[in-house]
This record gives sequence, structure tokens and C-alpha cells, in this order.
Amino acid sequence: MSEEAGERPFHVFIVVGEESGDQLGARLMRALRKRCSSVTFSGTAGPRMQAKGMESLFPLADISVMGLTAVLGRLPTIIRRVHQTVDAAVAADPDLMVIIDSPDFTHAVAKRVRKAAPHIPIVDYVSPSVWAWRPGRAKRMAAYVDHLLGILPFEPQVHKELGGPPCSYVGHPLIERLDELRPAPEERGKPGTVPPVLLVLPGSRTSEVGRLLEPFRETVERLYREKPDLEVLLPTVPHLADHVRAEVVRWKVPVTVTTGEAEKFTAFRRAHAALAASGTVTLELAIAGVPIAVCYKLDWFYRRLKQIHRFFPIVKTASMVLPNIILGRNVVPEFLDDEVDAQRLAPLLADLLADTPARAEQVGAFEEIEAKMVLDNGESPSERAARIVCDVMKSQRGAD
Repeated sequence: MSEEAGERPFHVFIVVGEESGDQLGARLMRALRKRCSSVTFSGTAGPRMQAKGMESLFPLADISVMGLTAVLGRLPTIIRRVHQTVDAAVAADPDLMVIIDSPDFTHAVAKRVRKAAPHIPIVDYVSPSVWAWRPGRAKRMAAYVDHLLGILPFEPQVHKELGGPPCSYVGHPLIERLDELRPAPEERGKPGTVPPVLLVLPGSRTSEVGRLLEPFRETVERLYREKPDLEVLLPTVPHLADHVRAEVVRWKVPVTVTTGEAEKFTAFRRAHAALAASGTVTLELAIAGVPIAVCYKLDWFYRRLKQIHRFFPIVKTASMVLPNIILGRNVVPEFLDDEVDAQRLAPLLADLLADTPARAEQVGAFEEIEAKMVLDNGESPSERAARIVCDVMKSQRGAD
């Protein structure tokens, strides 16, 4: 989209709450600059967005927390940052506001901006998991989100069925990184012909790691007794690296802890199987062709809620694992709460590390995922997202 001579620049206010949003926001900024001859940005930003010239209202570390217990501990700061962001957005009076992921924070901002300045169009980039948890959120979003950019191919239909806002599939950001995830033949030898390589991925947040690291230790040690040539790789995020290293040094198995995205993807290309926390990492692993056992342990509050869930319409899907949902069938085994047990996990991982039917079933199913996710016109996800954002801005400016 090009602007006519004399037309004022577009101003986009972007709200992100953690690293995943920062990555998407940086790519969106780059794509918008290609489509618009003049566009300015303000809002909240992480290091990637800041590297592209956007200042952040405050450090994202103030609000980047997960789980009810962690949120309660940081609640006064989060509330203050919500109101600060709302005030800044209303004062900026942008052509459009984009909220990206982190729905507990970004949607709290969007609701208040819609009430205070209803003329500002709001685009939501990344749908909350209404297809898995609290489906009633979709209909409520329609009151304050003008357009939703879905990163999973089934989301437009889900929001249509649930009464959510208009939704377009723009592609998952992983589509832009297939070459980084796919191994060359020499990087991952055939199971049985080389020592097995296991990825251990206990999560990217302190609360997740705290709940999963001990059962993961028990699982890996049991597996190591059967496979003494096992190589264990544990990619983690920088802010957890010291804690994780201090824990795994006590394991009765050698563990290589790595940090950084490049080392993580290198590990993905070498691995034969993975023991992983639920989350986006399961989709990364599927695209990399790594069979997975997926685990999750709920926050104490949600464990209690789960026990009485029959009284509440909160869960909609039969799986919480993204590859399963995209495929429409449960190929990846998942273990919840008390099911996260070494006696169950170790034999399963032993099968996935070897040349077995269980391994072949997952690897074959994962080959279907790319066909379901790649965009049909050659656009990248960020390019399609930018095109829709520009269309919404252009429509709104034309209506003014």
C-alpha cells in the first residue's frame, strides 16, 4: 500500500507482553514498513522490536508471568502497567492498535481502550486458545476486537462457530523458519545406527520448570539405565539457565544444557525424540520431525478447577497438543498432572528413540502438518498479517 502525496503517516500502537509477542511484533513492523511508505510505532516492546526503533513504555519483564500464583504475586504491577498502556494508547490516538498474544495483559488493555476510545480499530494477532480452554471468550472478544489474525489453520472456523470476531488465517511464524528446523541427513542419523539423542524441554517459565523437572529427571535416569549411550540435550531460555544447570548437575546422567535459539534449533535437528512441556515447542518439534511425549502439570488453582470442571463449560478440545489439534487426531501422547510419571514415560520414549511403529506413526503424521499450514499464495505470515492490518487502517481512515 502506498500513500498519496501529502497524506499523513500511519501510526500503529502495538501491545505485546512477552518474548513470543516481541518476535511477531518485530516481523510485523518490518512487513508494515515495506507496505507503507511512512508508518510510526509506539506501545510496549521487547528487544527485537526495540532494535527496529520502537521504544517501550516499560520493560516486558514487569508483566511476563504465567500461572495464577505467579500473576497474583505481580498483580499490583500488572494492573498499573495495564492502565499506563491504556492511557498511552488513548493519548496517542493511533490509526490502529495491534495486540499480540499474552491475552491476560493485552486483552485487558484492549477492553479499556475500546471503552475510552471506541473509534480506534483493534486487531488481535494470535488468538487465545478458545478452542481448548474457556470457549466463551471468543464471543466476548467480538465486542472489542475488530479483526483477529489466527496463526493456526482451524481458528477462523472455530471463531465463526463460537461467535468470535472476524478471523483470518495468516500462517504460523514457524512457516518462515522451516529450513532452520529441518535436519540434513548427516545431522540426525537413523535410529539404531547412531547413539540416541533425547531432547528434554521442561518449559520456558519458572513455574513450568518447577513442576516438571523432577519427573523429567526420574524419566531420563530410568531411560539412561536401559540406554547408557543416550545423549541428553536440554535447551532452555537464558533467564532459567543457571537454575536448570544447578538442578541437572545432580542427575545421574550427563545432560548438555544450551541457551539461545540457534543452539536450540541445532538440537532439534539432531534429536531422535523429545520429552516436552505442552506449548508452541510441540509444533516446532513436529515440524522438525521429532517424535514427542508431551507433559503438563497445572497450576494448583487450575488443578482444583479441573476437579470440578463438570460444572463449568471450560474445556472444548480432546487434546491440548497443537500437532494433534492441527491433524485432527491424537498422534502425540500427552500426560496431565499425576500421569506425568517415569514408569509411563520411560518405556514410551524408549520406543520413540528406536526404529519402531510408534516412532514411524508420529513422523509420518508430522509430514502432513506443513501442507495444512503453508499459505496458498506464497506470502509469509508477517506479510499477510501486514496486508490485513493495512486494509483495516485504510478502511478506517476512509470512513473518517
